[in-house]
Amino acid sequence: MTVRRSWTYIMTNKPRGVLYVGITSSLTARVDRHRRGVGSDFCRKYNLHRLVLAEEHGRIEDAIAREKALKAWKRNWKIQLIEENNPDWRDLFTLII
Repeated sequence: MTVRRSWTYIMTNKPRGVLYVGITSSLTARVDRHRRGVGSDFCRKYNLHRLVLAEEHGRIEDAIAREKALKAWKRNWKIQLIEENNPDWRDLFTLII
């Protein structure tokens, strides 16, 4: 049985800017699509091109549950999570390609 990794991730346009929470089984491909403006209407509208958080999950069901939880979080909680893991709001895309 092949274990397929899955990811929850957060995109933004600048530190403490607009946040987008998503899920994917191919983080590199999905973020690349967002950066090219074809990933989602929301990301294109707000020019969300910076990957600031990525969490790996062993099962897609876990990623889906985490995405739902993150989307239900208050904005300040998401900002705190990002700043705990990526205090400089660096674009993590360069680390995954």
